[in-house]
Amino acid sequence: MIAHTLFFYTFSLIAIISAIMVIVSKNTVHSVFFLILDFITISCLFIMVGAEFLGMIMLIVYVGAVAVLFLFVVMMLNVAQQKNQWFEASSGYSHMPIGLIIGIVILFELIIVVGGWKHKPELSTKIINIDPNITNTHSIGNILYTEYIHLFQLSGMILLVAMIGAIVLTFRKRSGIKRQSYIRQISREKLEGVSLVDVEKNKGVIIDD
Repeated sequence: MIAHTLFFYTFSLIAIISAIMVIVSKNTVHSVFFLILDFITISCLFIMVGAEFLGMIMLIVYVGAVAVLFLFVVMMLNVAQQKNQWFEASSGYSHMPIGLIIGIVILFELIIVVGGWKHKPELSTKIINIDPNITNTHSIGNILYTEYIHLFQLSGMILLVAMIGAIVLTFRKRSGIKRQSYIRQISREKLEGVSLVDVEKNKGVIIDD
């Protein structure tokens, strides 16, 4: 029991420190690594409190897919050379009011949720009928596909619309941006990949884009 409590507080401290480092770190790649560490420690906390399904989902979805995707996007966009231009906007702190509004809304939501559980503990037992004889994964499956099937399908449709919107935005034509033609790259012959140029002495070479 003492070891369980010690590990719980250790993982909690690591999760808090890594979450702070995600915000504080100036290097974007380091922030993504701290985010991965935060997800891993939170999944360990879920497993320790008995929510093994949420812990595995955290490892598979967030660490294995979302965080790795963030890392690849950050490395491909080369955000480090931008010198945090988004935070140093020419118009001043134009993004700060929106961030403050979103933060205040999230804070009020957390207060309402935590306050509701504290003042009315019977809410957690009235909303969902929990059977102590079955596992957590079985309980989540029974709840999602019976009582909340419509909300589950609606969330799937929202994700589908978001995916289609991301694809449409990707194929949008924009000026000043070169597009990669994979058909042209695949059909290119060996002689087209190398160009031999006779360079005169003490003169440069003009390369056409």
